[in-house]
Amino acid sequence: MTDHLLQIGTPLLLNQKLIDPVFRTLHMADFITLLNGLCGVMSIQCSLRYCLGDPSNYYYLWWAIILTPFGLFFDFMDGKVARLRKKSSAMGQELDSLADLISFGVAPSCCAFCVGFRSVIDTAVLVYFVLCGLSRLARFNVTVAYLPKDKSGKSKYFEGTPIPTTLSLVFMIAYWVRQGWVLDDIPYGVVGKGEWYEFHPSIFLFFLSGCAMISKSLHIPKI
Repeated sequence: MTDHLLQIGTPLLLNQKLIDPVFRTLHMADFITLLNGLCGVMSIQCSLRYCLGDPSNYYYLWWAIILTPFGLFFDFMDGKVARLRKKSSAMGQELDSLADLISFGVAPSCCAFCVGFRSVIDTAVLVYFVLCGLSRLARFNVTVAYLPKDKSGKSKYFEGTPIPTTLSLVFMIAYWVRQGWVLDDIPYGVVGKGEWYEFHPSIFLFFLSGCAMISKSLHIPKI
């Protein structure tokens, strides 16, 4: 009996030894980063709840939209806290990128799907948009050490638009929802309705945003 309990307990102890150090190595800024990711995940869940409910009830859709700027607030604050406390880590950088992908890549694409970008071409563009955000964040992590720095050690510019700029599309969606321009009333209408090539022309705003994020020649001064 004792041997059986030891066999069960040993993996639990090993798992605890593996898991505990992860949280013990996180700094205060990293926990703020996790709040950014939390906002993104909650926004996605609210989008799902809207799609499962009455399309004329925008309650969950509004929450999906509102949570993304909160993610931006935490994204801004984690950097501030890291600089004030002079504590950062490689893991914190990776956490920041993953949280940004959720809050400013996946969550906005879910909001777009909610308001009516649901055709095959629309969703393909939304996938492209998210993958551009993913590629942009990966490139930043690899090249940040080699970008020109100012006296404080901060990079002088971004290569391509930073992924939080996608919130401009979320604000646009918020305006559409306020005006009731959703589903069949999306601005600029639909091309090829009912055909295999059906798409909404305004989806190309997400295409352009994706292209701007992965652009190597577009340098955005860092404030």
